Amino acid sequence: MKFSCPHCTQHIEADAAWLGHTVTCPSCAREFVVQGAPAVAPAAAPPATPAATRSRGPTRVWVGVGLVILACVGAATLRVRQGGGIAATLAALKPVPISELRVFPAEVHLAGGGARQSLVAQALLGSGATRDLTTEASYTVRDRGVASVDHGVVTPRADGTTEIRVRYSGREVVVPVTVGGAKAQAEVSFRLDVMPVLMKAGCNSGGCHGASRGKEGFHLSLFGYDPDGDYDRLTREIVGRRVNLAIPEESLILEKGLGKVQHGGGERFKEGGDLHKTLLRWLQAGAPKDGPTVAHVEGLQILPRQAVLEGKDQVQRMTVLARYSDGTERDVTRLAVFFSNNDVAAKVSEEGVVTSGQRGDAFVMARFETHTVGAQVLVVPRDPGFVFPAVAEGNYIDGLVHAKLRKLRMAPSEVCDDATFIRRAYLDITGLLPTPAQVTEFTQGMSAGKREQLVDELLQRKEFADLWVMKFAELLQIRSVQDQFSYKAAVQYYDWLRDQMLANVPIDQVVRSLITGTGSVFQHPEANYYQVQTDTLKLAENTAQVFMGMRIQCAQCHNHPFDRWTMNDYYSWAGFFARIGRKPGEDPRESIVFDRPDGESKHLVGGRVMAPKFLGGAQPEIPEGKSRREVLAAWITSADNPHFARNLANIVWAHFMGRGIIDPVDDVRVSNPASNPELLEALGARFAEYRFDFRRLVRDICTSRTYQLSTRANESNALDDRNFSHATVRRLRAEVLLDVLTEVTETRNKFQGLPRGARAVEIPDGNVNNYFLRTFGRATRNTVCSCEVRTEPNLSQALHLLNGTATHEKIEQGGVVKRLLKESRKPDEIVDELYLRCLARRPTDEERGRLAPFLKEPADPAAALNDLFWALLNSKEFVFNH
Repeated sequence: MKFSCPHCTQHIEADAAWLGHTVTCPSCAREFVVQGAPAVAPAAAPPATPAATRSRGPTRVWVGVGLVILACVGAATLRVRQGGGIAATLAALKPVPISELRVFPAEVHLAGGGARQSLVAQALLGSGATRDLTTEASYTVRDRGVASVDHGVVTPRADGTTEIRVRYSGREVVVPVTVGGAKAQAEVSFRLDVMPVLMKAGCNSGGCHGASRGKEGFHLSLFGYDPDGDYDRLTREIVGRRVNLAIPEESLILEKGLGKVQHGGGERFKEGGDLHKTLLRWLQAGAPKDGPTVAHVEGLQILPRQAVLEGKDQVQRMTVLARYSDGTERDVTRLAVFFSNNDVAAKVSEEGVVTSGQRGDAFVMARFETHTVGAQVLVVPRDPGFVFPAVAEGNYIDGLVHAKLRKLRMAPSEVCDDATFIRRAYLDITGLLPTPAQVTEFTQGMSAGKREQLVDELLQRKEFADLWVMKFAELLQIRSVQDQFSYKAAVQYYDWLRDQMLANVPIDQVVRSLITGTGSVFQHPEANYYQVQTDTLKLAENTAQVFMGMRIQCAQCHNHPFDRWTMNDYYSWAGFFARIGRKPGEDPRESIVFDRPDGESKHLVGGRVMAPKFLGGAQPEIPEGKSRREVLAAWITSADNPHFARNLANIVWAHFMGRGIIDPVDDVRVSNPASNPELLEALGARFAEYRFDFRRLVRDICTSRTYQLSTRANESNALDDRNFSHATVRRLRAEVLLDVLTEVTETRNKFQGLPRGARAVEIPDGNVNNYFLRTFGRATRNTVCSCEVRTEPNLSQALHLLNGTATHEKIEQGGVVKRLLKESRKPDEIVDELYLRCLARRPTDEERGRLAPFLKEPADPAAALNDLFWALLNSKEFVFNH
């Protein structure tokens, strides 16, 4: 059957099965739906032999002057040359077999004559991948008097209900449609219509008029956090210029946006486009200001929530819905601002069309008004023959990691050997290295459960608690501050925290004690939580960041541009800390923390009092006389707040895996989502189920196959740095590196306030100075940010190990080699001993061969072996955990 393109009248011969399907014209490259009576074909097609390529399926192509007639059976991709060049590319695809047809949104609600809703059709294929069918599916409206659909876009005609049938490849989805106020034309609203235009056009972004000082004398609130102020600045400043109600078309807001007059931001929208029309309608209506009852956005949704795209240059359309306080819904896809957190894997256009790139995962975000939402996009290679390897699963962690890897068609690495595991486990759990005897016993052991047994033994050691006391001391900023937080208070605070960890007190109880801490900071060291930081707003920010991983600092001055937090959220949260009082004790270094009967948090804009409200939660009823901090502590550690358990679980995971499921661990936001949400959810749920028993969660992680993977990547996971398909090489943090350097050389360190021989991880005060620790990135504890700990190697560190006193002096002071020689140990035995001490393994045959000439009858055996010792201490294998 021959059909004619409605755009250019090009004749196309196609199978009758194509009726109702969308095709791309090979002449004008525009899409159209094959429907109606077929066109009359020419009497005869001029014979010609085209230059055409075909992927598969029988295809007939005739090329004549100005005429392309083709018939497609099966699937074929044609490149037709005409007039000496490529005239068109047509992907003539017969409907492919699919497992499921999905349509988003599942139901349509249209309110008002100007409403519209774009539908997105998506297929789930048998391989687990998805495919965008929006332009290939057919759409049929049951009652065309109520609504119409054109290329998947639904518009109202009359009030009532109907349904749209979406069909593809023998499958059908019915979408209910409800229309209200079809004949009513809503007035243009400044908040609902104009403000979204300013955001979409980028006018109120940080690089334009949303900057703190604005641009070229014109200032807008960043991303529209202050609509009332924006209205006044737009309409009241430079009267008759920015807004010209006499001649709306000559308003500067239009002329600059269209690029008709000089504008630093250039052209921001097209004349006659949707953004231009909206602004012009508002100006023609007199630039009205909204009344107090104007609706506001209560929620935002991006659909589909997930897409799995096979190969490069595949597309997935997105649709974005806003839910308003008056109960209405609105398709805001054309007004939302889109961005991707990984353009290498998937980039997104201004219209919300995602295009796949390299294998990996990305989250595509949509921002509208004060809300930001995201959808996951996985990009996998075209490899229908991929088979996930049959690997054992140690526990629930492995099942969830493998589920993500299967979607990515990525195979995990092999499990590491015993020598690597014992070194990794010792360093991660205790911050120490195993002795040569422990390495030998473990690697020669034949017990099937020896790794689990080792983890259990290490978790009971004091060094495990010491390591985590140090990490929590960083989060709690335990450091002396002149005239604010004495060294005595810092040591007592640290000792209290250590006692909690040694006794394995559940973490939720520890946090409740911190938040409700009251009384003398000497008698009740947990009250120092309010002495380390005395600023109310900083306390609110730190509490959210430490215990829930949320950085809300941006919302102090403007709505968070990449998260859901508003200024209202910020100052309501700060209300929990507004009544904290402090008074001096008998000791001049002592402070007493108490709850004052008054004190409120006031909004920066307008100064109104903000009642305490949980972040992302409800506004609690707080009885008169009850401490706000007690209410806050109960909520933070309750099941109603899943952020607490997930955040702590993520901190633990990042310590052992080198990267958080959300990374950085203290930057939880919509635009920085979890790489494996199901895994994070499971870890948080288990942690809560364990009643926040720290050791049980650590055991789950360290006994998983995922933790035990090798750092050696395979062909499929070589570029992976987010999905835990292989272990990562991690530089030892400063305190651990100094401790193991001291351990293997059998020397002792002396730190301020601690006895000789104390470990670096036991230093209570963050203000204690040490050159080695400072060089290797020890946290200063000036802030709660996880970024304070620096583990990136640099030149200063390398030079310090190579030429500094740390390694040379410790080798000489410890006298390890001299002692071994006095024990009449052979050079080969001493070499093995040094390797086992430093690297938890014996030298390879290749290494032995290289060392043989060097150690063969040296003039000074001790000097030669000390040189080897020095070389091992400077090796990457020693400085890094692998």
